[in-house]
Amino acid sequence: MKVRIRFAAEEDIPTLLRFIHALSVYQHMEDEVTVTPELLRKWLFQHHMAEALLAETGGRAVGFAVFFHTFSAFPGLPGIYLQDLYVDPDSRGTGCGRALMAALAQLAEARGCAHIEWACLDWNAPSIGFYRSLGAKPMTEWTNYHLSGESLRALSAVSKMETASKANHSDA
Repeated sequence: MKVRIRFAAEEDIPTLLRFIHALSVYQHMEDEVTVTPELLRKWLFQHHMAEALLAETGGRAVGFAVFFHTFSAFPGLPGIYLQDLYVDPDSRGTGCGRALMAALAQLAEARGCAHIEWACLDWNAPSIGFYRSLGAKPMTEWTNYHLSGESLRALSAVSKMETASKANHSDA
């Protein structure tokens, strides 16, 4: 099966939303999805905070990857963080996921990136097996952290107070 990989465009927003919803169902995280067409338009296509690739077979989109650039201080080089990767169930095992990852690897090399990183749910054995088949290795000594919602707002409020307090002291 021939797989075509291309960058998503603004007219692909409905397709991206379909994949995002399907991924949330697969990961049992439907309650966390708040994305709208307007948010995708703003952050992907106006502010370019992230990029998306689409995998197509027979002219039909069957998978996607959403990624953005990072920077690693130790090597002093950029990297790519793969935020989301999804392939429709009926297209898994056909090379679509591998084609998406290969396209990311090609982008990483072309852009001078030192690495591609991502997280995978511990229970997702099929994806873990797929990633290992690509030569990826888990970072077993690292733990991912996530700060959002009320915790993010609370920390932000503390930072604002400390910043204001420091600014007031430096004026004296």
